[in-house]
Amino acid sequence: MIKEKNNTTLTFEDFKTEVLNDYRIAVTSRECSLLGRKEVLTGKAKFGIFGDGKEVPQLAMAKAFKNGDFRSGYYRDQTFMMAIGELDAKQFFAGLYGHTDLAFDPMSAGRQMGGHFVTHSLNEDGSWKDLTKQKNSSSDISPTAGQMPRLLGLAQASKIYRNVDGITIKDKFSVNGNEVAWGTIGNASTSEGLFFETINAAGVLQVPMVMSVWDDEYGISVHAKHQTTKENISEILKGYQRDEDSKGYEIFRVKGWDYAELVSTYERAGAIAREEHIPVLIHVNELTQPQGHSTSGSHERYKSAERLAWERDFDCIRQMRLWMIAINIASPEELAELDFELKKEVLEAKKEAWNSFINPIIDEQKNLLALLEQIAEASINHKERIKKLISELAAIKAPLKKELLVYARKILRFIEVPNSKVLLSNWITKFLAETQEKFSSNLHSESEQNVYSVQKVLPKYAENAKPDLDGRMILRDNFDAIFAKYPETLIFGEDVGNIGDVNQGLEGMQEKYGELRVADVGIREATIIGQGIGMALRGLRPIAEIQYLDYLLYAIQIMSDDLATLQYRTVGKQKAPLIIRTRGHRLEGIWHSGSPMGMIINAIRGIHVLVPRDMTQAAGFYNTLLECDEPALVIECLNGYRLKEKTPLNFGEFKTPIGVVETLREGSDITLVSYGSTLRLVMQAANELAEKGIDCEVIDVQSLLPFDISKDIVKSIAKTNRLLVIDEDVPGGASAFILQQILEEQDAYKHLDSKPQTLAAKAHRPAYGTDGDYFSKPSAEDIYEKIYDMMHEVNPSKFPALYQ
Repeated sequence: MIKEKNNTTLTFEDFKTEVLNDYRIAVTSRECSLLGRKEVLTGKAKFGIFGDGKEVPQLAMAKAFKNGDFRSGYYRDQTFMMAIGELDAKQFFAGLYGHTDLAFDPMSAGRQMGGHFVTHSLNEDGSWKDLTKQKNSSSDISPTAGQMPRLLGLAQASKIYRNVDGITIKDKFSVNGNEVAWGTIGNASTSEGLFFETINAAGVLQVPMVMSVWDDEYGISVHAKHQTTKENISEILKGYQRDEDSKGYEIFRVKGWDYAELVSTYERAGAIAREEHIPVLIHVNELTQPQGHSTSGSHERYKSAERLAWERDFDCIRQMRLWMIAINIASPEELAELDFELKKEVLEAKKEAWNSFINPIIDEQKNLLALLEQIAEASINHKERIKKLISELAAIKAPLKKELLVYARKILRFIEVPNSKVLLSNWITKFLAETQEKFSSNLHSESEQNVYSVQKVLPKYAENAKPDLDGRMILRDNFDAIFAKYPETLIFGEDVGNIGDVNQGLEGMQEKYGELRVADVGIREATIIGQGIGMALRGLRPIAEIQYLDYLLYAIQIMSDDLATLQYRTVGKQKAPLIIRTRGHRLEGIWHSGSPMGMIINAIRGIHVLVPRDMTQAAGFYNTLLECDEPALVIECLNGYRLKEKTPLNFGEFKTPIGVVETLREGSDITLVSYGSTLRLVMQAANELAEKGIDCEVIDVQSLLPFDISKDIVKSIAKTNRLLVIDEDVPGGASAFILQQILEEQDAYKHLDSKPQTLAAKAHRPAYGTDGDYFSKPSAEDIYEKIYDMMHEVNPSKFPALYQ
């Protein structure tokens, strides 16, 4: 484990001790990789992707890594995690086996495959630890280059903490912005757009980021000549090198087997980033991958004999060993003895990890077998069949929990004795409940700061009502109150700063709160979200603005794979309560009027999706979210900024509840469910239908995720016995989700006298212009006629057909 030192004077004996300790870590890590592969090939583990060949540069990185720093990395960084004291061999193997207990696999309790690392930022109650007193790693994800966007935000947080006054929470997150965000990536993954987008953004923002590229010339089987222009990432990024006239990067290139030069390079890189807030790129080349990409295949299939021979000669641990011998750190015999000792230690750790994983399941298997034998003896007609299944289960020497349930549930089908059925069904129910929790908890916050902890606060209005304001002014004045109340809150996006966003919802805010808290950024949606994730991971309360809902598609991968899964994949040990602000729904044209809500809500489970119908409701959502510790997407109505709304007196204080529907119009004949901009058309149609004697109840869902937690919609349907969902997404989009929630989760089918129906937009994108909107999305007339037609079916004589 690397410990921080205040005294930089090092005797040769101290130096020797430190180098030998590094060597121990490197060899331990390599032995884990070698033995880990065997565990996969023998079937004890499902898949392995290891850090062999990258050990020595990761040791150098760990030496420069300080308390308070953050890593956002690559799934081969096991040596680094061992070097900073956050991973040992036993935990490595527990992760490989998928142990569902954080005490054994602190990286994810079996939720992620091995090689995906994390440190715990939160206490048991969900409150923040003091991150300045520990070395931190954000939780890894597998999608290539997916770690890059959040890296930008992790680095930017240091810039905010160093330069923004008055942030009262900063003591747990920063010491004057001296922290560095360290990124790692494989050379092939630098081909991804997310890499280039992040590199460019970090250069613009000038944040303390050190980016390491582990270059072994291959991306699985594909050589660098197919990946990178000039086969050299640092060469093609030379234009980013800073000089006297322009800001940029400091760029280093270093051989991955040269221990001494690696240590020196990382020390220089860390100092530059930490002190000057300059981003640094370290291209670590001439690395190897001794076991190939993963356990899915052999690299001998695609590497030449010459390349394989070179890799054996220039293996970084071999070269470190030769260097140690050359400068009298240790003799060959001493190192051979140490290697043998470490091999035994890793083997013992593997055995302990396996026993800790398998023994509790074997114990449960014995309990189940005893119960099943009792059931078999009591069986009348299926005794032999049950005994055969029992024998099969007993023959499994290393059972999985799944196998226990498979056999128990099969046997349940053949039990005819009531008492036996009760015994086994109770066992299954109990085992399922206990086990399912280990795989399904923490999709959302389970702390006392979750979204359900905030009570509704209504907007207050003067008795002598103030003049109505444009909706955008409601937002503006509420943001003003937010920024004054929460100094850790900041907002950034395209056109957010200087002009106060494209719809003037932030008019004057940059002038009042400064360019760091109300910031313009470039056109780069993925890293806008990444900025927000990284800063939220470090205690800030960012609001990331995506200018239009359609543009969310650029960022949906990061939202889905990173932000939405964060609490889940860390079992509640990290959180990033990012607020994503955007605007959408009805306008004119294909590109600024889409409502791809079905795609969004299905891709980002783990993020709340809020769909306010007006700006007061939207402002209330922002106020609510800033008292919570969960991420959310708020979609403002694009055509509502110039509509008049009442002026609240309590800006920053009124709160819109999340997961609660609102009844806008009471009625007795039919329940209409919708959200966002379309509600204005629904209300118009409902009022016109009243003239025909059709009494509509109109419900605004307000939030799609979560959806109607009090199950109020079914109460309306119990009264009206009819349901129509109106949505401007494509057919089968969000409307299908809403119907599923109402019919299945709320059991509303029991109360229906007519077929539940939906009215959605056309399957194509909305065409340009007012006519394009009218013929592409539900109009007031479409809504009117759909409801009328449903009532015609109920009572043809009272409601004769409109069309003959």
